[in-house]
Amino acid sequence: MSLPVIAIVIPCYNEEEALPFSIERILSILRCLDQQGIASSHSYILCCNDGSTDDTWGIIKKLHSQNSSVKGISLSHNRGHQYALLAGLMTVKDRCDAAISIDADLQDDPNAIIEMVKKFNEGCEIVYGVRASRASDSWFKRTTARGFYSFQKSMGLDTVYDHADYRLMSNRALNLLSEYGESNLFLRGIVPLIGLKTDVVTYDRHERVAGKSKYPLGKMLSFSIDGITSFSARPIRMIFIIGLILLLLDVAMSIYVFISYFGHDVIPGWTSLMLSVWFLGSLILMGLGVVGEYIGKIFVEVKQRPRYAISDYLID
Repeated sequence: MSLPVIAIVIPCYNEEEALPFSIERILSILRCLDQQGIASSHSYILCCNDGSTDDTWGIIKKLHSQNSSVKGISLSHNRGHQYALLAGLMTVKDRCDAAISIDADLQDDPNAIIEMVKKFNEGCEIVYGVRASRASDSWFKRTTARGFYSFQKSMGLDTVYDHADYRLMSNRALNLLSEYGESNLFLRGIVPLIGLKTDVVTYDRHERVAGKSKYPLGKMLSFSIDGITSFSARPIRMIFIIGLILLLLDVAMSIYVFISYFGHDVIPGWTSLMLSVWFLGSLILMGLGVVGEYIGKIFVEVKQRPRYAISDYLID
């Protein structure tokens, strides 16, 4: 049986500082796979430039000219990490036996690639890279990360705990992924829906090799909201339940008001009235916001616009 061709897909946005280090490190991993006889010498790297404003694409072209195992595509404009990653996976799906996605900062240990390929050779079609622990994180980052995954789970979103987008997917899994046509992309939620035989590889997370993080807290919160509203209707159901609870409270309050009225014990309550108005007004606005989030996603989906556009290829 011939050795599998592995494609390493790296989404890149303003990674001119990190790419030279990242590519050299991953090339050494590919050489190791070849030497151990677990992957083909024709395995390669595909860098997906997500409309970077620095010299990321220029560096990719330079690395490609130096080594044909380094390939690249460039999106016509910035579309975001998930779209750049999907563009890369769809580009390699017919050019490899399995693809591994990893970020350019190499915070996800690239040595785990070797274990992923071994599990693929054993018959696994999706292998998740999962952090072994968060001991190196600050208290704030550790707490917010736990909250991130717990909140998603409570909202009905099935994701792998402590897994980002570091994973191996077989050619069959990639072809099944291509059938999911939604524009609101949340790959961490889509991939578990595919099924097939899966496994997990654990690793320790490191510091960035260079550059700055592209996922601050605000962006992570937005990412979480996108994932939840793309996969679960539970927030809308929660609004309905809150409405029922408030209806019961209104009934109880009505009884109290009538008792006070007929008992001639009515005292104008400016404070309680204002608090009630503000409280109910806030709930109404929150409800409108949640419903609006879903309507906005429907608006994007029904237009069926292309999810990304590739302006340049460095494949050969």
